[in-house]
Formats: sequence, structure tokens, C-alpha cells
Amino acid sequence: MNTLPDLSQLTHEQLLEFTRQLALQHQQLAEDKQQLDAKVQHLEVSNQQLDAKVQQLEVSNQQLDSKVKSLSILNQKYEHELAQFKRHKFAKKNEHLTAKQIHLWDEAVEEDIAAVDLELERLNAGKTDASAQKATANKPKRRPLPDHLPTLRIEHEPASTQCSCGCTLRRIGEDISEKLNFRPAQFYKEQHIRGKWVCDQCDILTQQAMPAHVIDKGIASAELLSHVLVSKYADHLPLYRQRQIFLRAGIDLSRSTLSDWVGRCGVELEPLADALKHVVLQQQVMHADETPVTVMQIGEKKPKKGYVWAYATTQNNPVQAVIYDFQDSRSGQHAEAFLKGWQGYLVCDDYSGYKARFKSGQIIEVGCMAHARRKFHELHVTGKSQIAEQALVLIQKLYAIEAELRKKTDGTAEDRCEYRQQHSQPVMQQLYEWLNQHQLTVPSSSPTRPGDQLQPKTLAGTLPLSG
Repeated sequence: MNTLPDLSQLTHEQLLEFTRQLALQHQQLAEDKQQLDAKVQHLEVSNQQLDAKVQQLEVSNQQLDSKVKSLSILNQKYEHELAQFKRHKFAKKNEHLTAKQIHLWDEAVEEDIAAVDLELERLNAGKTDASAQKATANKPKRRPLPDHLPTLRIEHEPASTQCSCGCTLRRIGEDISEKLNFRPAQFYKEQHIRGKWVCDQCDILTQQAMPAHVIDKGIASAELLSHVLVSKYADHLPLYRQRQIFLRAGIDLSRSTLSDWVGRCGVELEPLADALKHVVLQQQVMHADETPVTVMQIGEKKPKKGYVWAYATTQNNPVQAVIYDFQDSRSGQHAEAFLKGWQGYLVCDDYSGYKARFKSGQIIEVGCMAHARRKFHELHVTGKSQIAEQALVLIQKLYAIEAELRKKTDGTAEDRCEYRQQHSQPVMQQLYEWLNQHQLTVPSSSPTRPGDQLQPKTLAGTLPLSG
């Protein structure tokens, strides 16, 4: 710092110059102080912005940690499901999953895929790059809701139709989005009130009789009984589960009461089942098949295997009906008893239980092409046969012809017969010749050798291709 001069030795002009320099220095110091204050203020603002960014990064980090944890849980679930699939494929036979269990896994996989899609959608919510837009564009379109559903219109309009400038807004259109809603089933009481009317002169009481009910003096209406039956047999809901559902609605129906209803309904519906069986047995062409079911007998710990025999009309029959006949075994005597006295064409597989009725000559066997194809398909997919594909190609031609026939919904039986004779008969003849040729050349021990049961007969134009 410069030393101050001796002011007593300065002249008047020198004092003025010295004063002027001091004033300039003071002004420069004041400007420097303002610049420093501005820099300090800028640094404080920058510090606040950095603090805000740090907070944002901490929040983002917490969100990412949460998403990573969620995806980690999903990954563990996928690894578990993959292990289950591997167990199904490579484990011992008694540890394999059944077809119904595999279906449950399919549903679980689809649920997981939906969860991952939602996570990706949220991660890409703030992105505007081409990849995120492409993912949105590739999303499948939602199918429109059916037209037969009742529609509840809910309008959302602005609270005010007055613009901020003072003008009145004008409606130029609307956007419509549809949601599928569900109204849960509700219990309600039916009160049947029968008035009592009396003649004062004759003392005669007149009262309308109660309408007929499925269960007299019972509390269940026909609608409730039908709901219980459909839930049990069509939706596979046991009665104890239905009871739990009813309890959530505040209705306590014991399992024994529900069982009593089902038993009584079975008795009341028996004439209808007999009439349905009579209608089915009047048809000239009928499908037949049997499937095993697990049966729990009262007093026995282990379940037993029963069989449900199904007899149905054909696809093009104006009478669409099917009758189920439960039996405790797969013995052919059950089919023989059901079909006793019936004459016609029976479309079925090669199960020996039907053979007794075929030997009588009253019933003509129509072999199911789907069952014949299955053996060739098994050989083809396992790679054990190179010629099995030739049979599959010919059979595929037959199904392609049937697919074209299904498109002609207004055709008559005569039209279908003519179309099959024109298109299916040559293919069937070619398949028949192919079977005969390879039956002579393929060794009898080979799994590819077609047996006599796979030899197709002349295709009748009015008969279906498969069961």
C-alpha cells in the first residue's frame, strides 16, 4: 500500500489532484464490492440449485432402488417358473405336470408379462426417443366391446363454458373412451303376497294358489337353483366354495342345504335329460367319446376313476345337443346299453368299446380322422419317420376343404355332399392308395406301418371328417 504524502507540504492544486484520486479509488472499490456481492449471490443461487439437484437425484435413486427391487422379485419368480418348467420336461414321469397344471403356469406367465410391460411403460414415460415411440406403436390394438352390452353414458363437461376472454365456448365434438364394468350378483327377497277374499253372504274364502316351484316350501327360487347348478357343473365351483362366496354377500347357506338343492334338482331335471337323450338318439349321425374323471366316494379315502361318455349331434345338424352319461368304468357295455336299438353312423375313435355295436350291423363306424392323424403327427415331431409327413400333408388337404365348407353357412346337406364328393373324395382316394402302398413296403415292426384301422373308407358326403 502506498504511503500517504505529507499534506502540509502540498500546494492547493496538489491537494485537489490528491482528492480526485482518492475519489476515483473509492468509486473503484465500491464497484468491486458490488461485483463481489453479485458473485456471492450467484454462488448462493448455484448452491441452492445444486442442493435441489442433489435432492432430485436422491429421489430418483430411491425410485430406481425400488424398481430394481421389484424387478429382482420378478426375476426370482421367473427363475422359479423356469425351474418348474424344466422339472416338468426333464423330471421323472410321476413328477410331470398335468395339462391343467401347465395351463395355470401359462396364466402366471401372462400375468408376469403384463407386469413387466407396465414397468417398462413407466420407465419409458418420460422418454421421447424413437425406441419408446416404436414400442408404443407396436402395442396391439384393443378389441372393441360387444354391441349387445347395455351402455351407461357418463358425460364429463367443463365446470364453466365461459372463456377467460369473456366469450361463450362452442362445443365442436367429443372424445369417447369405453370401460368394461361389472355389477356383482346380488341377492334379494321375493315376497309372494296372496290376498284373502271372502264373501260376506256365503262365507267363502277365495285365495290365489301359489305358482309352482322346483322345491315346494323351499326358500330357493328357480333362478338361484340354476345359478348353483351352473356354478357347480359348468364353472367347476364346489359347493363349499359357493358357500364362501355367498357368505361374503351376507347370506349363510349351509353346505348340506346346497347339497339338498342339487339332489332335488337332479330328480326334477331327469325327465328333461330323458327327453334330450331321446332327441339325440333320433339323429342319423352322432359323435361319441369318453373321458376320465376323478370321483370321490363317500367313506373312501382314495379317489377313483370314473368316465363321462358324451354323445352329441353333428356340427351342421339344426339340432345342437349333447348328452352326458356317467359310468364308473370304460367298459364297452355302457356304450352298448346307451346305443341299444339305435341305427345310424357313429363318429368315434378306434376304442374297442364301440366294436360290439358295429358287429351287429345296425351302426356303421365312421373313423375319426383327428385320431388317425395323431399317430402320424407323433412320429413326425419325434423325427422317427420321414414318410409320416406325406400322410400329414394329405390329411391337411382334407381339413382345408372342411374349413372352406364351414365358411358356407347357408349351404344345405346336399351342397356339402356334392362339395365333398368333388374335392374331398379324390384326396381320400389318394390317401387310401398311399396307405396301401406303404403297408406293403414298411416292415410290420415299424411304428410307421399303417394298420387296417387307419384305412379310410369311401367318404360319404354328408358325414363329418372328425369327432
